Amino acid sequence: MRVVTAVRGGMTKSAAARAFGVSRTSIDAWLRKVTLGNITSLRSKKRGRPPQPRLPAHQAATIVKQITDRTPDQLKLPFALWTREAVRDLIAQRTGLQVSVRTAGRYLNRWGFTPQKPLRRAYERDPAAVARWKRAEYPGIVKQAKLENAEIHWGDQLGARSDHQAGRSYGRRGRTPVIPGTGQRFRANLMSSITNRGHLCFLVFDGSFNATVFIRFCRRLLRQRRRRVFLIVDGHPVHRSAAVRDWLDANRRRIRLFFLPGYSPELNPDEYLNNDVKTNAVGRQRPASKPELIANLESYLRDTQRRPNIVKSYFQAEPVQYAAG
Repeated sequence: MRVVTAVRGGMTKSAAARAFGVSRTSIDAWLRKVTLGNITSLRSKKRGRPPQPRLPAHQAATIVKQITDRTPDQLKLPFALWTREAVRDLIAQRTGLQVSVRTAGRYLNRWGFTPQKPLRRAYERDPAAVARWKRAEYPGIVKQAKLENAEIHWGDQLGARSDHQAGRSYGRRGRTPVIPGTGQRFRANLMSSITNRGHLCFLVFDGSFNATVFIRFCRRLLRQRRRRVFLIVDGHPVHRSAAVRDWLDANRRRIRLFFLPGYSPELNPDEYLNNDVKTNAVGRQRPASKPELIANLESYLRDTQRRPNIVKSYFQAEPVQYAAG
């Protein structure tokens, strides 16, 4: 401020620079500031990041709710996933506040968001039906099972392909490891059911999944269990076929079928068995033929059968904890 006052009083910039021990560049910058504002604009300001977020709390709450409940494309943003860039644009869209990508990342960290691999969910999924299943339908099945001394089993089917790969392998930096394996493609199928008490029943088969295979699996399940079975499955056409209905009607004293809401595989604990099998019995193995693939599946499943604690652990994932008790 003393320098600007001196220059305005008639001192040359060069003389002021020598007298006050500053550079001509600094004097030019200070004079520009004063020209655009007033001499008080030269006063020192606190430097560094502002102590409080620039985004007001009520606007931050709105942004958090939008990120939690919606996807970017639902909010007319040109993104499929919530990235820092998408959040930056959402903040600008909703509040008019322009922030950097780095600042958007800091907001996300402050709000408790972390980068994660998203789950895929079908558009056709009915949230009301899912809520009704958890609130009323499944508790009703549990109550009925207690009245009839029945066991609740969760069933699903899986297709295992020889070219499925899972896991990582160490290798030299910049050189992707090469794992030799057959170039042939073959597959085997699996039908299984599990209970929250650790029981596993399975059937590995070749060919398509049809009513004959499903009835064969149900007969095997009934041979293994003395109590009545309540089997919960998805809405696969085979499960609803006339042949299956006739067989169930003839065996209604031993088994009863219940159906999950449509397009909601995350509600079925047996999906976690499927993921385990695909990763460890298929993806981490290198079967050279279909018989070897089938042998790997059966060996892994028999080992899992003998370890009920592993079967129980499939019910500990957050989406299926409602079925653990």
